[in-house]
Amino acid sequence: MIFSALKAAFPYTIPMMAGYFFLSTAYGVYMHAAGFSFWYPAITALLVYGGSLEFLLVSLLLAPFNPLQTLIMSVLVQARHLFYGLSMLDRFKNLGLKKYYMIYTMSDETFSLCYAAKVPESVDKGWFMFWISFLDQASWVAGATAGGLLGSFIPFDLKGIDFMMTTMFVVIFLEQLLKEKKHYTAIIGLAAAIVCRLLFTSSTFLIPTMLVILVLLTVFRKPIAEKGGYGK
Repeated sequence: MIFSALKAAFPYTIPMMAGYFFLSTAYGVYMHAAGFSFWYPAITALLVYGGSLEFLLVSLLLAPFNPLQTLIMSVLVQARHLFYGLSMLDRFKNLGLKKYYMIYTMSDETFSLCYAAKVPESVDKGWFMFWISFLDQASWVAGATAGGLLGSFIPFDLKGIDFMMTTMFVVIFLEQLLKEKKHYTAIIGLAAAIVCRLLFTSSTFLIPTMLVILVLLTVFRKPIAEKGGYGK
């Protein structure tokens, strides 16, 4: 039963594992360039497992210790997972201890696979979703560890690689922009960032910006969705 579920889940995870491995390798190299030993990306990949949050974590670790700011930013960046969890309540029922691991490893891509994949009738659904979760995280941890080790052997100067995080968020923004029929969310995000930057310093404006965006998108969620502002 267990191995048949692994065999059925593995083909679904191949594209995700490939993407996760290369992206987390870049994360490992990025952490090494910031001055961290290889075990930092390995441990954060295993314990934090937050994708964009892990990239953000590099700057948080280098900044003066501020646990409240770290907590708020982490919650805001990962808040979408609350809705993933609500969507999976019925699917995770009666799965025993496996569900706690699957809740912990519920990334964007893992959620998509567990929610949309058609489980063969002869395969246990719980173990199928467990293996998807495990394989996705394993590829992320492996890539982050490999990147941390690889950074030690790269002969060229890695100065400036920290700009990769800025580039990543710009790409995410552009992809979302292209998906939208109406660019209401993009306008809200840009306007909130500009106004908050004028009101706050460069080191403190990010949290107010994210709070403003969260409030506005929550308040105007229905009219934005009706006009096609959340994508096609």
